[in-house]
Amino acid sequence: MDSFKHRGNRRRLIDLLRSKGISDENVLTAMNKVPRHLFLTSAFEDHAYEDKAFPIAADQTISHPYTVAFQSSLLDISPGDKVLEVGTGSGYQTAVLVAMQADVYTIERQKSLVDFSRRMLRKINLEPRYQTYGDGYKGLPSFAPFDKIIVTAGSPILPSILLQQLKIGGIGVVPIGETNQKMFTFLRVDERRYEQMEFGDYQFVPMLEDKDIL
Repeated sequence: MDSFKHRGNRRRLIDLLRSKGISDENVLTAMNKVPRHLFLTSAFEDHAYEDKAFPIAADQTISHPYTVAFQSSLLDISPGDKVLEVGTGSGYQTAVLVAMQADVYTIERQKSLVDFSRRMLRKINLEPRYQTYGDGYKGLPSFAPFDKIIVTAGSPILPSILLQQLKIGGIGVVPIGETNQKMFTFLRVDERRYEQMEFGDYQFVPMLEDKDIL
């Protein structure tokens, strides 16, 4: 399942991420634990530890390892943080968050990916606290508030209904834009105000565009 070769390739990937500026050792340690090749189709297994995105089921993609590392770093995870992940995908980002000792609640709109990710996460014993199928734009208000929120698909506009599910002092990481996105963080200052920061250009598959956003 996770061979000596896989582990060696994973260590080289971690070295590459470090050379590209990822300095959060909590993130790097977690990513060194997670067998990314299990979250790809077998056709791409030999390339699983390259810093590349790959197609997965349901016309979705698994993000570049650098993107996973960067978004995870922006979350500034502490053990026990309650994290909402919007867009489980194949489950790789979920596994990284769980390996960082976050208390993860994750939602995915593609049923085939929910089923696949559940199998893989169970297989490697990195299961989230709660996983479901549904409309990610709405978040999981019944479990709110969250310490952190991460969106792993491009949102055409700011999904404020998600940010309302953050605790005061909580951080949201959201790529916003149409074809290309800007990465943003939102720090919830109080009931009404958020401090916003921008972190450059990225490219994600889009969130559904026919959903209501407040």
